[in-house]
Amino acid sequence: MLILISDAFDDALPGKLAKFGDVTDDKGRLAEAEIVLIRSKTKVTPEYVDSAPKLKMVIRGGVGLDNVDIPYANSKGIAVHNTADASSVAVAELAFALMIAMPNNVTRADSTMREKEWAKKQLKRTELLGKTLGILGLGRIGSALASRAKAFGMNVIAYDPYVYFSDFAQMKSDLDEVLAESDYISMHMPLLDSTKGLINKDRIAKMKDGAFIVNTGRGKTVVEADIAEALKSGKLGGFGNDVWYSDPPDWDATPLFDAPNCVFAPHIGASTKENMGRIGQMVEGLISAYAASK
Repeated sequence: MLILISDAFDDALPGKLAKFGDVTDDKGRLAEAEIVLIRSKTKVTPEYVDSAPKLKMVIRGGVGLDNVDIPYANSKGIAVHNTADASSVAVAELAFALMIAMPNNVTRADSTMREKEWAKKQLKRTELLGKTLGILGLGRIGSALASRAKAFGMNVIAYDPYVYFSDFAQMKSDLDEVLAESDYISMHMPLLDSTKGLINKDRIAKMKDGAFIVNTGRGKTVVEADIAEALKSGKLGGFGNDVWYSDPPDWDATPLFDAPNCVFAPHIGASTKENMGRIGQMVEGLISAYAASK
């Protein structure tokens, strides 16, 4: 069988998968592929599926599957998998890094020093100790973030319509209650009809003045224009973002780039060396099970 590696994976992965068949990164061979490995860049649309008549399995290296038309793929007999167990630590650590960077003015301190400006009096800091972190979506990543926040002495509350009890956070059944109580809000929700534009001007109005938002989940769960306006008005204290409406974003049309008090990353949440190795292990296991079932 032909295994097509369509996006970036660990460099050692092709060698590990060679025992199962031919391995290629030549996207021109999609029509021959029985298994396709993707991350966030490749979009598995109905047109993509129709151009791959031999395709039997799609494996997404990562958590979100919103770049895969799962119902259409399944209707064609194509199994769709992700590697959700692998990425918890990597994404949680980035979310926490963004959460630390903003109140400590890390990026502004660095940039002013490079410009030979001594901004000691201008750069004010606040601590995480004793602050309340509200986590929206308490799955593997949200739970990993909660345990780290606890270690920093934060109070952790969470909203997740599918989680009723957690050892890591105090669960709240009302989203607005979490928003009203939180000094920091971290987004870890999938992109669904119910979560698209979840954080908008109406919900921002219910937050504490000066609250910080971190989004390492899905870009379209927030309304970027409303976030930017709240940052400019001072309603929000900061926004740390790793996920965008598209990869890369529309540089000229994204309103966040004109907003103050932001820390940005180019969708690198899952891109640690260690996590790429874990993803590779899970991919190898999924393909091994598939090969054994043939």
